[in-house]
Amino acid sequence: MSTATGRAAESSAAAYLKKNGHKIIAQNWRTRWCEIDIISQKGGTIYFSEVKYRSSAVWGDGLDYITAKKLQQMHYAAEFWIASNNDSANYQLLAVSLSGTPPQVNALVEC
Repeated sequence: MSTATGRAAESSAAAYLKKNGHKIIAQNWRTRWCEIDIISQKGGTIYFSEVKYRSSAVWGDGLDYITAKKLQQMHYAAEFWIASNNDSANYQLLAVSLSGTPPQVNALVEC
């Protein structure tokens, strides 16, 4: 997948979150130790979203790639962001699955 395709998928996911009441705080937040695709807020909760795009379901849905190891990495990145921002808000991990051209959200799952 090209960088442009990945960015398009992340933009579609961010637009979907906005449409559903989220305020986007950051996209593609990175440190040398971790990364988060989208950080958003809705109410008193901070959401850390992993975006998974697949052009087709031949190799499985994007959600199939949210493994136990990936969940561990997501928790670490979320806790790192919270500590770095002196934030004590509740947080939730999300996985957003997209497919098609242009990318369309297929599923949004709380992890």
